[in-house]
Amino acid sequence: MINAPASAFVDGKLVLGIKEQLYAVLRDVVYAHSGRQIFDPETLAPPEMAKASDAAAAVQGSAITNGVFDLLRNAGVLVPRRTPNLVVCWGGHSISREEYDFTKEVGHSLGIRGFDICTGCGPGAMKGPMKGATIAHAKQRIRNGRYLGVTEPGIIAAESPNPIVNELVILPDIEKRLEAFVRIAHSIVVFPGGAGTAEEILYLLGVLLNPRNAKLPFPLIFSGNKASETYFRTIDEFIQRTLGPEASRHYKIIIDDPEQTAREVRLGIQDVTYYRKSHGDAFYYNWLLSIDEAFQIPFIPTHESMAALDLHRNQPLHLLAANLRRAFSGIVAGNVKADGIRQIMLHGPFRLKGDRDLVSALGSLLEGFVEQQRMKLPGSTYEPCYTFELE
Repeated sequence: MINAPASAFVDGKLVLGIKEQLYAVLRDVVYAHSGRQIFDPETLAPPEMAKASDAAAAVQGSAITNGVFDLLRNAGVLVPRRTPNLVVCWGGHSISREEYDFTKEVGHSLGIRGFDICTGCGPGAMKGPMKGATIAHAKQRIRNGRYLGVTEPGIIAAESPNPIVNELVILPDIEKRLEAFVRIAHSIVVFPGGAGTAEEILYLLGVLLNPRNAKLPFPLIFSGNKASETYFRTIDEFIQRTLGPEASRHYKIIIDDPEQTAREVRLGIQDVTYYRKSHGDAFYYNWLLSIDEAFQIPFIPTHESMAALDLHRNQPLHLLAANLRRAFSGIVAGNVKADGIRQIMLHGPFRLKGDRDLVSALGSLLEGFVEQQRMKLPGSTYEPCYTFELE
């Protein structure tokens, strides 16, 4: 280690939690780039298959899913013979104190019911549920509680995991990280956030809108305190305007009620447990979930790729969701990632174009985020990294 902070040591010895997390980063980065090349795009489909063919896409998608499984298994986070109880919590890393305290209350309500917590491993809405669950697990004398963090190299380089995380896994990129979340989750609770949280929501809704997943139970709850109700109503309005009621039926919005949030999670996980049993699927990895290649292949935000996004209605809903998700991925990159910020400085804002109603809905949502100070740290002035062109 180079330039390790003094706070990482106690009496000259490295803090055990930090030591475990450093090992996890090294383990996963080395494994993902090992000689086996489990994520090498050139090895995902046999060369005799045309790259554009459905067969090649199916093989490629299956190989990526297998690769995500392989990495998670190597990390030791797939635990067989364990009743479904893993709740994934999404939300922003920079939220108000009141919103953070609410995530702790929800975490406590989940933990007191014996649920484990998985988040993106950072601060804010990623730390709060874990903190609440640790107290609840102590009350229930649960000594093997899991606080699982799932991240990727770009994020882990920018911010360290919160100290509550006792299992950490690093996927190679955002798309594989998101697939890992939805494959291991038994339920997902979404707290307030910004563009990154909207990206996660669109990813999951796009997956659930795939006709092949129509009958598959997947409890999804948007939960926040009273002050964050506007955020979720803004998200809901955007989903209604772009993806319609077909998408909004996949989630419930629960405001200012941690106990009801946890009860809904419990009921939803009961359905998941019954479905997995009756269909012979594993409890620890959702093999039956069908994820289209559009949600698996990494999207590299550039001015060219952002301008080329298909933001039009003449496509299946789940593919429209995939393109909207990519738009948010680019906005996140332009806001906080070094390469994205550099591109904006050199070439100006990303340009997004598409159907008038879709682009207008996207603009309204982002304006709402700016007004709620969810695009930058509170107190700073936000300069948009995007412009719109209506067609």
